[in-house]
Amino acid sequence: MRTVTGVWRWRRNPLCRTTDLIEAWVALTAVVLFACAVPAVGWISGARTDASLQRAVQAQYEQRRETTARVVRVSGTPAPGFQNPESAGEQQLRRPVTARWTAPDGTPRTGTVATRPESADPGDTFPLWTDRTGRPVAAPMRPDTAHAHATIVGLLAAALAGVFVEAARRVVVRRLVHRRYERLDRAWAKAGPDWGRTGAGS
Repeated sequence: MRTVTGVWRWRRNPLCRTTDLIEAWVALTAVVLFACAVPAVGWISGARTDASLQRAVQAQYEQRRETTARVVRVSGTPAPGFQNPESAGEQQLRRPVTARWTAPDGTPRTGTVATRPESADPGDTFPLWTDRTGRPVAAPMRPDTAHAHATIVGLLAAALAGVFVEAARRVVVRRLVHRRYERLDRAWAKAGPDWGRTGAGS
């Protein structure tokens, strides 16, 4: 509101320089962009990212199946290198075991997989995700995790848009200040030789 008032007050002020008026309008434009455009950029970016991630989540659930695996024995061979992106830190705590499970086509499968220590004893069961061929894969991303990632993207997009608006405003203001100094230098060069003399200009 102060910016709007300043623009209106300077609009027909005889002391108002053109650069002053431009700077006031630039400030008003920046305020409007911060209030409207920046949130819109964040919301649109977040919404589009969320829609894309939700499609990916749906595709993952369609291509992967959850089954129950039974531990046969503890394995000394490391499990394959697939990781669950939602629990990458837990991968270091998992233990490799030889387990048996059933593929989507009904055939029994046996292989080395990683599970939590509390379900790593022979005879223990644990949930296991497989692809359509029965090969172990990482669990699909949860929808709420996709929402969280989309929210972060929206916030980052809004922050970057705000930085861009502020940077553009500063660039314009800097050029206006530079132009003022140039005009002041020209005026001083013109009036400087007679400045302070009695009767100068008479």
